[in-house]
Amino acid sequence: MRLEPRAHVEPWRAAAAPVAALAAAFALCALPLALAGADVLAAYGKIVTGSLGSWFALGETLARATPLMLTGLAAAVAFRARLWNIGGEGQLYAGALAAVALGSGLVSAPAVLLLPLVLLAGAAAGALLMLGPAWLKLRLGVDEVVTTLLLNFVVLLFVSMMLDGPLKDPLGMGWPQSPPILDAASLPKLVGRGRVHAGLLLAIVAGLAVAFVVHRTVWGLELRAVGANADAARFAGVPVERTVLGVAALSGALAGLAGVGEVAGLKGYLTQDLSPGYGYAGIVVAMLAATNPLGVLVAALFIAAVFVGADSMSRAIGVSSYLANLIVATSLLTMLLAGLTLRWRVRW
Repeated sequence: MRLEPRAHVEPWRAAAAPVAALAAAFALCALPLALAGADVLAAYGKIVTGSLGSWFALGETLARATPLMLTGLAAAVAFRARLWNIGGEGQLYAGALAAVALGSGLVSAPAVLLLPLVLLAGAAAGALLMLGPAWLKLRLGVDEVVTTLLLNFVVLLFVSMMLDGPLKDPLGMGWPQSPPILDAASLPKLVGRGRVHAGLLLAIVAGLAVAFVVHRTVWGLELRAVGANADAARFAGVPVERTVLGVAALSGALAGLAGVGEVAGLKGYLTQDLSPGYGYAGIVVAMLAATNPLGVLVAALFIAAVFVGADSMSRAIGVSSYLANLIVATSLLTMLLAGLTLRWRVRW
């Protein structure tokens, strides 16, 4: 028995592989569900109805998917260039901090000016946070996995300091939170008074734009060339350092926008528990999508639906909502195996 690379992947095989991977993941997760004494079909049914079975459930899923789309895109575009951005969580908080610092009264302007300014400030904060590790990698050979990961904790401590100091809301009843964002700096709701806001449209547009840039522009070709082989790309005339810095800025900006969306579209103010780990979950989203920008949008919806549905299932039949973590982790493993079967075939 030996493995050999596939010269060509048929379209049907490429389409069937992720479907089979997800089916295998749910089949594997049925075992611990059954051992816990739960009705497997009823539990999975509750996950579906709890995430998609009503307008309220669908709204919750879309609201949860919005930051995952942006942090997933941030990880995907960086990974395409073999720039391992593990700092999406910190970049998200940096974007949120910039948004509340600017949008809670520092600047007085109409919404048509203030909202774009807040979005740009959040994107710039995330981009700057990622440019430092990228520069250290290029100039000094410092591992960006370490620097981006550790910066997450630095940013969280800085946010804590700001919320207990200059940005503490005097009307917050002693709880460490920022002043609320002005209405002129808030993202409008898409459906009545629900939780779905214009950040969802921003995330979808960002996914389409990133897909176009990566697959249909010269810079996207350079990005993919650097990711495939940086030395060969440099030999072919690709400005590797400039490309990596551009990827770092784009990746950080996307994660920063996720933070802006959470404070300007959903919560209205910044707290230390703004994100339940969206920056880290974005890495899983990117890997599930095989770093495909359009696939990121679908993968984010899938993960959001699993988590929202698992909460509903837990309340309905008493099974721990940690099943969602198991489903997501198993799905990631089966998707990685499916990717291997697309690239390699077994010869006897």
